[in-house]
Amino acid sequence: MQLWDPRGAPVLDATAVYEELLDFKDARVIDLGCGAGAVSRAIATAHKSASVLALEVDTVQLDANLAGPQLPNLEFAAGGAERIPAEDESVDIVLMMMSLHHVPIGDMGQAMREVRRVLHPGGHLYVAEPVFAGAFNAIIRLFHDEREVRAAAFEALKEAVSSGGMALVTEKFFLTPLHVDDFADFEAQFINTTHTQHRLNAVQRAAIEKQLKQHMTAKGADFQRPMRVDLLRKLG
Repeated sequence: MQLWDPRGAPVLDATAVYEELLDFKDARVIDLGCGAGAVSRAIATAHKSASVLALEVDTVQLDANLAGPQLPNLEFAAGGAERIPAEDESVDIVLMMMSLHHVPIGDMGQAMREVRRVLHPGGHLYVAEPVFAGAFNAIIRLFHDEREVRAAAFEALKEAVSSGGMALVTEKFFLTPLHVDDFADFEAQFINTTHTQHRLNAVQRAAIEKQLKQHMTAKGADFQRPMRVDLLRKLG
């Protein structure tokens, strides 16, 4: 397992990656840290035979998810990776879409144990994590440096494999497109989040605007964000 391999990393839509690697037919799915629920809704819509439990610890976001359109095979609920509200060996697929690094570092090992507990033997854990590199990351780190937590998330995955409970099926590296209309759009998406309070001072704000401006065109700014996917399988 490695953090990043830039050799030939293709530009891919994140949806195409999980659709290629996972079989959702009749699958029982848990999306840990579902955020606004875009991935959960997409899977539930595209795969009618799947049942999706979308868990979120951010109560503001959870309320928004519950207030939005609902699907018969999708349930939004409160819950975190450290204590998953599911029975032992009751799940086929656990998704962690850019959420593992949000788990407190001291709880990441417990989160991996919980994932293994709820997966049935042969079930899969799909973890997508942003790589700490690239032009977009350089802007984010001006106010939110995630180097330590992302490294800890990777170590938690390695430990899950080295402990003998999970096996690495594949590791995939790619670049995913990301568009920002202007600074206001960047602020709305990445600064004014409900899960993390970012209080920017004038110096930070000016530095972000300056760096973002370097990538701005008449149509906004486009980035290619480096991503890593680790697909693990629970051993019997």
